[in-house]
Amino acid sequence: MIQVVLTVAAGKRLIAKAMAKHPAVQEALRSGTLVIIAGTTNGYVAEEILGLLGSPQDFDRRCFFRGITLPPEKNALQREGFPGDVVIVRGRWLPGKTIFDVVDDLHEGDVILKGANALDPSRKRAAILIGHPKGGTIMSTLQVVVGRRVHLIIPVGLEKQIFGNLDEIVRKVNAPGSSGLRMFPITGEIFTEIEAISLLSGASSELIAGGGVSGAEGAIWLAISGNKEEENLAREIIASIASEPPFEC
Repeated sequence: MIQVVLTVAAGKRLIAKAMAKHPAVQEALRSGTLVIIAGTTNGYVAEEILGLLGSPQDFDRRCFFRGITLPPEKNALQREGFPGDVVIVRGRWLPGKTIFDVVDDLHEGDVILKGANALDPSRKRAAILIGHPKGGTIMSTLQVVVGRRVHLIIPVGLEKQIFGNLDEIVRKVNAPGSSGLRMFPITGEIFTEIEAISLLSGASSELIAGGGVSGAEGAIWLAISGNKEEENLAREIIASIASEPPFEC
């Protein structure tokens, strides 16, 4: 067993590298449609996948979000140059398109990647904070996930884990008279750093500790187990992304 530390940014990069090799994503790139809905983790995912297609130079993940959490001193951030979601049809990126442009054309075999803001890793459940009065992108996503069996994958870092009953949290947040953002629980394939390590190396891992300072705030400690080859490969993969710089808008 080996122990590793991943900063939040390194975790996003790890998830992204694994998502680019996910069998369902690879199949959608070959013969279907892949929709990467804007979000900070998905910005790393889009970079990795567009890099596979040879077209990363026109994509800037710094603008790839609709809602974002910032420290108090940066609450006045104005997003400029939003590129839309990343929509890839049979391996060809369609710049400027969003989930709303293509949702009516999606069908079984296509894949949507949608991030989350809350994670219950023990029950493999997630939830999304909602600011839009009509529910935002998740409502369009659910149309085809439920109605046409489009594959929903939820890339989400372990730093977003919550405690308690997620349904009860959602009920309180959405109750009439409450203030702030709303919250929507979603079901799909949860994909964290743990799933990323498993896909890339074959090793298993578990969260054993967290936290840090001087840029390691929100970092996670993982214990990784496997045979010698799997552990060595996992160590190499972690080393390759361990120095990922913090996300900057």
